[in-house]
Amino acid sequence: MAIHGRVRWQLRWGCMVAAVLGLVGGCTGSPHDAKPSEGAAPTGAARTPSAPNGDAVAAYRAMWSDLTAVSAAPDPQAPRLEEHATAGALELMKYGLRKAVKEGVVTKGTPQLAPTVVSARDGKVVIRDCVDGTHWLEYKLNGKLKNDVPGSHFKADATVQRTKGIWKVTHLYMDDSGTC
Repeated sequence: MAIHGRVRWQLRWGCMVAAVLGLVGGCTGSPHDAKPSEGAAPTGAARTPSAPNGDAVAAYRAMWSDLTAVSAAPDPQAPRLEEHATAGALELMKYGLRKAVKEGVVTKGTPQLAPTVVSARDGKVVIRDCVDGTHWLEYKLNGKLKNDVPGSHFKADATVQRTKGIWKVTHLYMDDSGTC
């Protein structure tokens, strides 16, 4: 993946993480002005307790919920970011949020998740997702869309690890717009 594509996605998250808030194809589309609810998890964030690796998938979904909430008022130092992410995943989100602040953009709406466990062993779960960012768009501080590029679907790969009894996303990679 080109560095430019990763940075674009990263901005999206907080404008976010493609690194972090990767930008979904430029981050905008139709003037969908939905705002995430404070503390709300992206659609499908609930987990089935009996599902294998359910706690790891729940941590992955919670990380996205944290990013979605913080992206609405970008703050790279928000303590909430550390609740479900650490290491490279946390740094990626902070990077995207710093870019959002610098560009004067906020992200509104909610990404839709569809995570699948690729592998699990020894306290480490690898997840692949096709994130639907069509309703998670970047806006200027004046309330207008950042640009006229619609949100899109993008592949996300994550590693969730259990350390001291706590599941956190340690690695996050967001691919280019249209990759799934």
